[in-house]
Amino acid sequence: MMHIRLILPRVGSSLRILSLLLFLLLSWDLSAQSSANDDSYTAAPFWRQALGGAVMGRPMSQAESVVMTTDGGNLKSYSWQGKPLWDYYARGRITPYVSRSMEGTSYICRTNGLLIAVNRVGRELWNINLGSPLISPVLTGWDGRLFIFTEKKISCMTAAGYTLWSRKLEKRTALAPIRDAAGGIILVQEDGEVLSFDPFGNAYSYSAKALPVAAASLEIEGQGPAILLLYDDSEMELVYTSLKYGESYRGKLDLPSPPLAAIGRGSKAAVLLKDGSIALISPVEKKVLWTAAGHIRSGELPGKPGQGDLDFLYDERGIYILTKTGATGFADDGRRLWIIRLKGAASIPTFGNDGVLFSGGADWILYAYRLEDRIKAVQHLLYGDAPEGSYGTGDPRPSSRADYYYRFDERELERRLAEIRKAIKDGAVGSAEKDYAAWLMEAAGSVAANPRTENRPLVQPRYRVEAARLLSFIGSRETIPFLANLFDRDPDPLVKSAAAEAIGRIGVDPEGLALKVFETAITPPSPLGDAVALTGIAKATGALSRFSGPPLSFAGIRILTLLSLPDKPPPARRQAQRELDSLGKS
Repeated sequence: MMHIRLILPRVGSSLRILSLLLFLLLSWDLSAQSSANDDSYTAAPFWRQALGGAVMGRPMSQAESVVMTTDGGNLKSYSWQGKPLWDYYARGRITPYVSRSMEGTSYICRTNGLLIAVNRVGRELWNINLGSPLISPVLTGWDGRLFIFTEKKISCMTAAGYTLWSRKLEKRTALAPIRDAAGGIILVQEDGEVLSFDPFGNAYSYSAKALPVAAASLEIEGQGPAILLLYDDSEMELVYTSLKYGESYRGKLDLPSPPLAAIGRGSKAAVLLKDGSIALISPVEKKVLWTAAGHIRSGELPGKPGQGDLDFLYDERGIYILTKTGATGFADDGRRLWIIRLKGAASIPTFGNDGVLFSGGADWILYAYRLEDRIKAVQHLLYGDAPEGSYGTGDPRPSSRADYYYRFDERELERRLAEIRKAIKDGAVGSAEKDYAAWLMEAAGSVAANPRTENRPLVQPRYRVEAARLLSFIGSRETIPFLANLFDRDPDPLVKSAAAEAIGRIGVDPEGLALKVFETAITPPSPLGDAVALTGIAKATGALSRFSGPPLSFAGIRILTLLSLPDKPPPARRQAQRELDSLGKS
């Protein structure tokens, strides 16, 4: 019988060999994971749609849908599940910029400077000639107002397209405009001058030490809004806007690579570095909290936000960097949540509140990738998202003439109304907006809602009507509660009609206040019977339904149907039917 002798190496040698094998296996596994991180994240999307044209700019996700522009002059919309919703043709070439409001209204611009508003069901609401095309996307304010940027001008309009103010820009902007923590706008110009515009057009200027490579808006506890400026040498400057640029702080950041772009949230800022990594910094402490690598490879370094190949998001879910080559999500503590590589993208993607990434391909196809189950916390009203803050225009302080005894004298009323009328016509309401709004509310509501008019001359209905009408040209979602109350409480049918039509001209009713007041007014136990007031309700309801679209229009159609019944006055029935016919064609 043959015996086989197994010769074992010494224990120490065996452990070294085993360790070597484990190291090689681990290295192979890490290499495979690294390769997977780069390549396997090009997995099939959960839906795709042929667009029939090349994507012009980044898609925009809002109101549980996504829109994008194509080179044929079209604005197309799909539900977040991939269902085609509508296709709007702009009748000409359009710029690559598209923006969306809280209500889902899209704003696009033709290359000839025609700005167009399209509601959430693809209906054109209005258009206005800016004189020259956009240089960056329209930014929306807390109350839905629009901040519009062309090469030599910044303008502010209501959501209904009425100009509140505009300012000429003598120098080119070096960085894309950003909205600040107070709901205003920050511009960095080519010579390093930083301009901060409040919502009413008041501008404050700060001269930076050099041209910043990045800027971000912050909200510092105990100090208020601030602007973070970052320079190529990793020096930072923190400018407190609440002090009208009277105080700033400088410091050096220990960054592993120079900064390229930044975005702020609260007192912190996420910074994209020139080596493609991400850093989270605390400017107040002049401290780098963490750095991490994302999807950006060597040679893929994008430009600055607003230039078409980079976007930054920072919300309660985390920090997201999006480029044409992919996207990465990070938790606030620096953990990488996910990474995706994109091949053949025509523009940067967009990441929606529902955790879906939308990317328009160079192959004329829109791709959707489900990356997160977490949904961004958004406070919803009845017919839209709640605003981030308030400008105070719906409940302003008493006007500058509140204590003037003769402010409601007929001559004074005529003079003041003419002044406001001219400012509206000239698009020069500007810094007087809150005072104008307060005075118009005092005049329009002098009978219905304003206790300061005791022992004062009664404001005649024609002046109350004109005050309500003018208020609609500077009004917003913040003005709707006052106008709904005016309709409900003023006894004069002409004023009721004017208040209703003013609501329709503003176009939004996110809390459903106006529609509730209208429906109560036309139903038992005490239905309104005046033809003028009921006709005003019909006009306003039709306008609201066309402007906002579903789901508000569903409630509007119910009101219009009630107004078209035989028990209503003929003028109101005819107007209600015209509004219903109009909605049926849209």
